[in-house]
Amino acid sequence: MSRLRAIAPFALLSLLWGFSFPAISVGLEALPPLLFASFRYDVAAVLLLGAAVLTTEWRPRSPGDWEAVLGGGCFLVAGNGFLFVGQQTVPSGVAAILQGLVPIVTTLWALVVLGDRVSPVGALGIVVGFLGVGLVVRPTPANLLAGDLTGRLLILLQVALVSLGGVLIERADSSLDAVPRAGWSMFVGAVVLHAASAAVGEPITGGYPPAAVAAVVYLGVFATAIAFWLFFGMLDRYGALEASLIGYVVPIVATVVGVVFLDEEITALTLVGFVVVFVGFALLKRESLRKLAVEVTG
Repeated sequence: MSRLRAIAPFALLSLLWGFSFPAISVGLEALPPLLFASFRYDVAAVLLLGAAVLTTEWRPRSPGDWEAVLGGGCFLVAGNGFLFVGQQTVPSGVAAILQGLVPIVTTLWALVVLGDRVSPVGALGIVVGFLGVGLVVRPTPANLLAGDLTGRLLILLQVALVSLGGVLIERADSSLDAVPRAGWSMFVGAVVLHAASAAVGEPITGGYPPAAVAAVVYLGVFATAIAFWLFFGMLDRYGALEASLIGYVVPIVATVVGVVFLDEEITALTLVGFVVVFVGFALLKRESLRKLAVEVTG
């Protein structure tokens, strides 16, 4: 029973995030991408800040608090706007697979921002991870300007920005609790996304179809606010490594949902690329994975 309780949050979070990529594809049929993304974080910010007001100290006070909020809002949250733009031409399963690069890119940013070091084997893991992404993206002179390739490159930009946001939050000396820190970050990110949406002239028409409204509600409530609580609970209970492994389960869920419900196609080479990315991650985090295996097996 204890093992079931340990697995249940991991499984539920995998489902919530796995369904988020097909939900984005559904919403994009009626909503402009940046406006859609801003709606998602509007909902999540209201829920998380509302919960913070009722349960804890919710106002950023120190410079470290503001550094975490602005870094999270401008990069970790607002950077996801590129995911929404990219998914206009990229299948949801492929978009989810590309997220597997986040732990690897986070390591690269940590080298620059935090002064971390990486071993030769870890460096090999980074190279292998990027080779896997090459198999997923497959740029060639013939398709360099194709919409599908452009969408994949935009998603890679999202990966870079989200990874940087995570490192900036880690660098910040913030004493603000996780829930209000995330709520304020989503508020800042939503403001940035609304401004970007207005700047590019996305229309605010209203009267959106029920499927689009359902996508916003699902993403804001379940895939962001509730998923956030689950994820930080896993961080507190199991640590960053085991929590990060969810990034390799989510693409499986997203791919299955996209193929079954949205008639998307995922090529064998894309799946091979995903496996190669995971091998790169395993090389990069081999010591941590070994310790985790010892803990799990007792």
